[in-house]
Amino acid sequence: MEEIKIYEYLPEEAKHIRKTVFMDEQGFKEEFDETDGRSLHAVLFIDGKAAATARMFTENGGKSYHIGRVAVLKEYRKSGLGREIMTALCKKAKEAGAETCELSAQCRAKEFYAKLGFTEKGDIYLDEGCPHIYMEKKL
Repeated sequence: MEEIKIYEYLPEEAKHIRKTVFMDEQGFKEEFDETDGRSLHAVLFIDGKAAATARMFTENGGKSYHIGRVAVLKEYRKSGLGREIMTALCKKAKEAGAETCELSAQCRAKEFYAKLGFTEKGDIYLDEGCPHIYMEKKL
């Protein structure tokens, strides 16, 4: 059984997934930050086991929500869980009155986000040495 839970704090399940994917697999050092304290955190569970996570926050009073730290554990990749968690967060943002969702995509993942309706804006930039691009989606 599949379930997405939304938390107003950073739960241990999300910490574990982000540490595994971003720090252990990809080598990022600056994974946790003050934004975690003001974000909604989504965790997708399969049969009670945390498999994917993402966070969402707004900086402009809710006109737009920024989605980030989207991570799926290796054993669950290519099964549509990333799409499901993104779809759930965009729906939640729209219900909250947002006009757009935005994100900072790793360039290697930009096609994934494009398939979900996000379009590239601006130039490629580095975050901890990894190329990223800003993307946004009208809701």
